[in-house]
Amino acid sequence: MADQPVHPRVMLKLSGEALMGQASFGISPEVLQYMAGELIAAMALGSQIGVVLGGGNIFRGVSQSAKGMDRVQADHMGMLATVMNSLALQDALEQRGLPTRVMTAIHMPQVAEPYIRRRAVRHLEKGRLVIFAAGTGNPYFSTDTAAALRAQEIGASVLFKATKVDGIYDSDPHTNPQAVKIARLTYDEVLARHLKFMDATAISLAADNRLPIVVLDLMTPGNIARALRGEAVGSRVEG
Repeated sequence: MADQPVHPRVMLKLSGEALMGQASFGISPEVLQYMAGELIAAMALGSQIGVVLGGGNIFRGVSQSAKGMDRVQADHMGMLATVMNSLALQDALEQRGLPTRVMTAIHMPQVAEPYIRRRAVRHLEKGRLVIFAAGTGNPYFSTDTAAALRAQEIGASVLFKATKVDGIYDSDPHTNPQAVKIARLTYDEVLARHLKFMDATAISLAADNRLPIVVLDLMTPGNIARALRGEAVGSRVEG
């Protein structure tokens, strides 16, 4: 049937920057509600969905490190920013009736569950959307890498990266109007061409485990559901 998902379990990486909306920082209530609606519609198809949220709308460890802050300290602050975003998304989803669990790589039991792989899989099997917060729990690893890692651990068949761009381009389409969209790429091509839609560690991890990556536009309504149904959305990276 056309409405049946082709991916039984997926990992979805959501852009933290997208949560800002038109503001320069923070969380836009309108964008938060939009994200919640998109996830609820996707869950209605019957797939099991894990989510990793970035924290760039609140704090970016890499940029602060470049300004002189200790990298480890900055990355820990960035991880905490992802926890804040995850709690906000959980609240938006549960207010609309979708059972959700936030699991953190940094131990904070008063706030959320600790990440335990078997427990995360059980939550997914019970129909709960699981949000994986605090990255990998280690500095020097991005939330892209955390998404690729958690995707492998939970047995996801694909990693969706939902961002503010409708796919992978040969250069930044925001600054170069002549940028060309690339529909399909191999992992090796991404690394050789130094395409920056996802960091090299995440790409290498996906390549080692043959995890397909789909890059799609988060702000196009219905895109996540279309990707779950196997429709050609955005750009695809695979072996």
